[in-house]
Amino acid sequence: MKAFRYTTFSGMHLILLGAIVLGACTKKVIDDPWNGVEDILQKIQAPVFPDKDFLITDFGAVEGGEVLSTTAIAAAIDACHDAGGGRVLVPPGKFLTGPVHLKSNVNLHISEGAELLFSQNPDDYLPLVFTRFEGVELMNYSPMVYAFEQENIAITGKGILNGQADPLHWWPWKGKWSKNALLGIHWDESMPSQSEAISAHRQLAADNVPVEDRIFGEGHYLRPNFVQPYRCRNVLISGVTIIHSPMWVIHPTLCENVTIRSVRVISHGPNNDGCNPESCKNVLIEGCFFDTGDDCIAIKSGRDHDGRRLSVPSENIIIRGCEMKDGHGGVVMGSEISGDVRNVFAEDCDMNSPRLDRALRVKSNSNRGGNIENIYLRNIRIGQVKEAAIHFDLFYDNERGDNHCNIRNVVVENMTSEKSDYAVFIKGDEDRPVENIRILNSTFNQVKHDNFLQGVEGFHMENVIINIAED
Repeated sequence: MKAFRYTTFSGMHLILLGAIVLGACTKKVIDDPWNGVEDILQKIQAPVFPDKDFLITDFGAVEGGEVLSTTAIAAAIDACHDAGGGRVLVPPGKFLTGPVHLKSNVNLHISEGAELLFSQNPDDYLPLVFTRFEGVELMNYSPMVYAFEQENIAITGKGILNGQADPLHWWPWKGKWSKNALLGIHWDESMPSQSEAISAHRQLAADNVPVEDRIFGEGHYLRPNFVQPYRCRNVLISGVTIIHSPMWVIHPTLCENVTIRSVRVISHGPNNDGCNPESCKNVLIEGCFFDTGDDCIAIKSGRDHDGRRLSVPSENIIIRGCEMKDGHGGVVMGSEISGDVRNVFAEDCDMNSPRLDRALRVKSNSNRGGNIENIYLRNIRIGQVKEAAIHFDLFYDNERGDNHCNIRNVVVENMTSEKSDYAVFIKGDEDRPVENIRILNSTFNQVKHDNFLQGVEGFHMENVIINIAED
């Protein structure tokens, strides 16, 4: 095994072994960006609810998981909202439902031993609602838990939200997909697919068609997200376990003041990202567990024309004390990133699985564009990842356009990794290079390849050890 120690490194290629006198470019920064975390936390306050309970069985919900209780749950939510707020209580047992639409001052509480089973019938998710599919606004099937322009809402408790997506329901709409065989999905050309609808709805956005006229839903096969508060303030999701999602799992969109705490997400279907704050401000994700079929946490801000039309960044996002198992990436920015991302802080996280591809991942291209800046990670423990501990790709999906993606001001410190193909893999654009990447006080063991650096300016490593595994 070859051990490379980088006391200081700056440049485009790995040419430095041993110690070099520390230069001005790695001088200790007096104004530590982590000092601003407390100010962000002060702005993130979980909502508080009146001490009143509204039991769904009192409104006609039927335990057993066979009779739809959609109307009963909606009635309990209406009563709670009209009374000034409180908890809508799901007691122990199994309850079948269609979409649940939260209203202001309502805490949907899933008791320990309770399981909300969401219908596998797409017709139950009509009428259409104002939502997003992969970063583009449209009218589509309702998310399974949805809120639109509400304040002070929550999902709490130790129970289970079960989307009941599987190889026969929702997931096959993805169409051709590299993991179909693993999930037991035997898709062929005669089966429904989202592909035509995706092209159509992106074109409508490019043509600036009003969202209300972008009508999808039945016959278009665009899967709903699981939990989506849209244009909401003061959101709390705490304690619950969420499984078997049709698509993205937790998807706050255009929200402010969001707390996601002690949530378990276990869902291995296509595009089953664990948590996707999109165009959100002041977000705390802490103490959560992710075991997913796609990225564990992926921060987004809209795609292509729609992302630029709205131009709302995701900003002031704190991730701490989370565990990432399977997935395409642990902490991710992109790929729907056209509205920018800034001020992301991730610390004290554990990532470990041969089926976790990357730890820190940034992905975009010159069609999507977007600025990604001020990204800070520290105290990240990696058992193993399949590809790279740190992975930036500005040629994601090989799309080309005229919208530059800029990545700048990324600092990783105290990261340890026990096994990976690369410590650092950066594929940037030579015409608009990635700027100011600093890796400090970190160790990468059992690495197969030297760092890959393309289109990078201002790459610095200080007190970094990379142990290259011998063949």
